[in-house]
Amino acid sequence: MEQDRRETVRLYTRQNDKTLYQLERDGRIINQRAYVELHFGDIAPLFLESYDWFTRKASARVKKPADVQAPIWCSISRENCLRPVPGTVVYVLEVPKDQVIYFDDEKWDYVLNRIYLPKDREDREQYRRHLRELGVANGFEFFQGRYKGMYPEEERRIRESWERIFDIDRWTIFNVCGNIWEIREEWVLRIVHPGEDVV
Repeated sequence: MEQDRRETVRLYTRQNDKTLYQLERDGRIINQRAYVELHFGDIAPLFLESYDWFTRKASARVKKPADVQAPIWCSISRENCLRPVPGTVVYVLEVPKDQVIYFDDEKWDYVLNRIYLPKDREDREQYRRHLRELGVANGFEFFQGRYKGMYPEEERRIRESWERIFDIDRWTIFNVCGNIWEIREEWVLRIVHPGEDVV
């Protein structure tokens, strides 16, 4: 079988235990925007805008199945994965490498906060100077604050900078995540329940 010859990677993801029924019924688990809304509650609209951006950009890297609306967040290590708590399980997965979208989770915070993601220290300093020249105290207010809609070029520049989340400068278990579009039944090595060790 073709899949057996592909290189695979081990991933770990904590999910609601209701996904067990989806896996049994459909042979796969997929994510929907509604699940993100439920997870984040009142602050969901802010997160959904970022998740939608990520979904568009990630689908240009790994083709997204038509019925999938959001990616599934995964840890690349057992040590750094979220442990199962009541109402959740952890899926230990063996996924074809070409199905994984790697990104820097520390850089993801820039997307969530709607701020410019600098290339390096020098770029960070140049951007700070640029903000001072604009007379802007901080870069947090272009999308949600007092400068909203006033600087379309700045908004474009910030959005373009977010692409850098896919550039991994430092590969560690703490900053690198590997997202996937689905969990297929054949990828599941183990399902870890609360009170069990993730191995």
